[in-house]
Amino acid sequence: MTENSPAANVAVVGAGWAGLAAAVMLSERGIPVTAFEASRNLGGRARRVLLDGAELDNGQHILIGAYRETLALMRRVGADARELLLRLPLELRFAGGFHLRAPRLPYPLNLLIGLWFARGLDREQALAALRFMSRLKATGFRVEPDCSVAAFLEAHGQRGPLRTYLWEPLCVSALNTPPDRASAQVFANVVRDGLTGKRENSDLLLPRLDLGRTFPDPAAEFVKRHGGIIELGAAVHRIERDNNGFRLDDRPQRFGHVIIACAPQHALALIEGFPELEAVRTAIEALQYEPIYTCYLQYADSVRLSSPMVGFTGGLLQWAFDRGKTSGRPGLIAAVASASGAHEQLSQAEFTHGIHQELSGAMGDLPAPLWSRVIAEKRATFSCGIGLIRPPTRTNVAGLFLAGDYTASDYPGTLEAAVRSGASAARAVLENLP
Repeated sequence: MTENSPAANVAVVGAGWAGLAAAVMLSERGIPVTAFEASRNLGGRARRVLLDGAELDNGQHILIGAYRETLALMRRVGADARELLLRLPLELRFAGGFHLRAPRLPYPLNLLIGLWFARGLDREQALAALRFMSRLKATGFRVEPDCSVAAFLEAHGQRGPLRTYLWEPLCVSALNTPPDRASAQVFANVVRDGLTGKRENSDLLLPRLDLGRTFPDPAAEFVKRHGGIIELGAAVHRIERDNNGFRLDDRPQRFGHVIIACAPQHALALIEGFPELEAVRTAIEALQYEPIYTCYLQYADSVRLSSPMVGFTGGLLQWAFDRGKTSGRPGLIAAVASASGAHEQLSQAEFTHGIHQELSGAMGDLPAPLWSRVIAEKRATFSCGIGLIRPPTRTNVAGLFLAGDYTASDYPGTLEAAVRSGASAARAVLENLP
């Protein structure tokens, strides 16, 4: 096999976090790789966007210390997490007065002290949370049979402020699915990795710069330095296979391996010509999706939140991020409404007005924002429902692989899930090469 033979070439369709993770790992090993991205921007559903001259992110994507594969890959491409991410110990502060902060102590002391002294929880509720964690650990964080997060919390006596300010916000933030429909098993996996083990697992990592500079941009440069190719504005509509390998649309190149790393709804069209992938097609068609709405409001520089991120309950708004504290943009507040809900029925003007009113109610009477923008990602993630069957990375077509946060994993649709899937696809390709 020569470096220029079709068998050695790998095509990655999609340059989001999953596709770039795969391209980085392959190019690092000297494998000729070409990544095709339909848009003009890297990063997929976690990317930098330009709206009316304002450079913004298409959502507020938080990393946590447990995202080891993402952090490791950032280091490999030269993206220094210490400079790019603001690392904070676990802190949940809500406009209603609830406040939990885990001290920088080894697990489980950090969680014990954080819960015991949390403002808005009495000692009985703190003990109930600790008992819940102990039961989860005793069962190996297995939920059998799977059920909804809401039912699971009720069965384990997680009610009142404990549920309102801790478990349900964690569920919606991580799974992007309402608790009455979200998988308790995937929720347990998040609790296992995010709140137990090493103390730093629960650290919150907030981007200081836009999402593109956090990983996609340095990853693309890494791929290019190692001989790979990144093609932007290069949509792929059809994949075919013959005796010479895979062909993408009418492009002259042939590829020995293809990693489909685009969104699942787009992947459907690409596997259409492979009848042996009927099970994969069925799994993707069964997926449902959840939105994430982000409303940016630029106030005067003097407007600040009490901490970099503040939680809200009972309205449209779930989390507000002070971009002045995280990324040096004074007065810019990013307000997020995750998962499906009443906000989907509102116009952008109504949504913005509602967010402004909720912020004003918590912070005092705020002046009208200088400008505002709403970014509605209608299919931000798959709906992480009960007993969901997700397609595997390896397919029944030799040389064809899937990558994306929706593929089989014990994680919900997060950046870490995307990066892990890309890394898994790259390892599968490497194992498949002669």
